[in-house]
Amino acid sequence: MKKLFAVVLLLAVCFEGYSQAKTAAAPTRTILATGGNFSIPYIKYVIKLTKKKNPKICFMGSAGGDNIAKIIAWYDSCRALPMRPYVQKVFLNSAPDQETFDQKLLSMDAIIMGGGNTMNMIAIWKAQGVDTVLRKCYNKGIVLAGGSAGSICWFQGGTTDSRPVKLSLCDGLGFLPYSHSPHWRRELLRRPLYRDAISTGKLNAGYAVEDFAAVLFENEKYVKSVSLDTMNHTYFLSMVNGKLSEKLLPVTEIVK
Repeated sequence: MKKLFAVVLLLAVCFEGYSQAKTAAAPTRTILATGGNFSIPYIKYVIKLTKKKNPKICFMGSAGGDNIAKIIAWYDSCRALPMRPYVQKVFLNSAPDQETFDQKLLSMDAIIMGGGNTMNMIAIWKAQGVDTVLRKCYNKGIVLAGGSAGSICWFQGGTTDSRPVKLSLCDGLGFLPYSHSPHWRRELLRRPLYRDAISTGKLNAGYAVEDFAAVLFENEKYVKSVSLDTMNHTYFLSMVNGKLSEKLLPVTEIVK
């Protein structure tokens, strides 16, 4: 009887240790979505989110066609920051000495997406298999971030100016089960489109973000709203008792 008790106790201790180790090893899936351009203060904020010294952070300008001016601006922005900047292009030609998308992106501590044409970016990613690689990055715990098109991409869908004439709705990668509308104060035409899409069920409930504000998520859960100042805000839009609710979210941190 004593031997049996000892075996059961040993198994219980081993199982508890295994569970604790498994929990401790589980990566935190993190996304930071701004409402507009991703400025230096937000790059600094991403550095903090990685919780690493001198992290490797990759910029992807897919939505802007890998514009060389934006790439140069990225390196200039990172020049004095405690990080190692990288760039991953999708408009490229094959070469034997290149890293694959998997090799490059999965070696990063964070990935920041630039703005531009959301629909074109998503289409190119899917054609190149980048969407699958980004999912691996997310599950690995690599911090994902971006603004405008670079923030819409992480959500179920959102509002975009990717087509001629007028704004439209678009699909995202769906890493977050919410919708998103950037530029909430500056581009007023997004408001009626976004509100109607949520009211009619075309989009999930989601987050509207003004240009200099951002929303932070961990493991698909909203954590907090941050901003560069007290004038830019974030909102959560959802249906409550059959009516559209637009809730102002408190900004809990000023990013500098």
